[in-house]
Amino acid sequence: MTRNTQYDGSPALFASGDGDLAHLDTGAPPTGESAPALVLLHPGLTDHTLWSEVVPLLAGRHRVIAPDARGHGASANASRPFRQADDLAALLRHLGTGPAVLIGCSMGADIAVSTALEHPGLVRALVVSGGGTGRNADLRTPWAVEHAARQQAALAAGDLPGWAEHFAYWAVGPDRQPADVGLELLARLRAAGTRTLGKHSPGEPDHHVPVADLPGRAADLTVPVLAVHGALDLPELIAQAQHVASSAPGGRAVSLPDAGHFAPMERPEEFVRVVEEFLREAAAAQ
Repeated sequence: MTRNTQYDGSPALFASGDGDLAHLDTGAPPTGESAPALVLLHPGLTDHTLWSEVVPLLAGRHRVIAPDARGHGASANASRPFRQADDLAALLRHLGTGPAVLIGCSMGADIAVSTALEHPGLVRALVVSGGGTGRNADLRTPWAVEHAARQQAALAAGDLPGWAEHFAYWAVGPDRQPADVGLELLARLRAAGTRTLGKHSPGEPDHHVPVADLPGRAADLTVPVLAVHGALDLPELIAQAQHVASSAPGGRAVSLPDAGHFAPMERPEEFVRVVEEFLREAAAAQ
């Protein structure tokens, strides 16, 4: 199968059973090596472009796949019930990756854990950041509760720019100012969120079926897990990723200082360094 050799942001399309799923497929392991493919799973309401700094840092040494989840980015909306883990499994089988390393941020972390539990033969290792147990309804930090209410109020009022601004501010969190995060990242979050929200209409049915009881089933994971925390992320979300790592064999956690919920996007070089160290250790252990 031919794929891009350098990151150019142009996704390919996979004809699933319910519309096309967009994905970037780029890079390759060095000649003669059989390193696993790395699959980058984006946060909710965004798309694969959130990984635009990470992809070129990895693609020189790895095959890198970055899908748009169904209903996000350039992927088709659902017309019937579906599970994100099943979509990803179908894509990986189509691409012939073999067991891959799933690297997920926020919603992407939930997809990574769900796929490892439901399709274990397709997963060699997990990296989770800012989530992993699908329990965002459990956010109790006062800033998060207030901010979520403001975001929902803007959406209910039909104020799409206001919604996008509140959405991007999840990168800022309660302890920083926008300038601490970087205006470019905030602009990209607003743009990606607006693109994805624009694919949907008010009151449309939510066909997504989550994999049940990720916290309880995390102990069933059999692959190495790395949790990468943004030290300034909400404590509930740090705890989610930590729970996944501590439940798995040989799991461990690393904290990136001066980073929040979207730590891989804020600190791509540090994130890649930590991930590649983890991959070397996992390969040596196997």
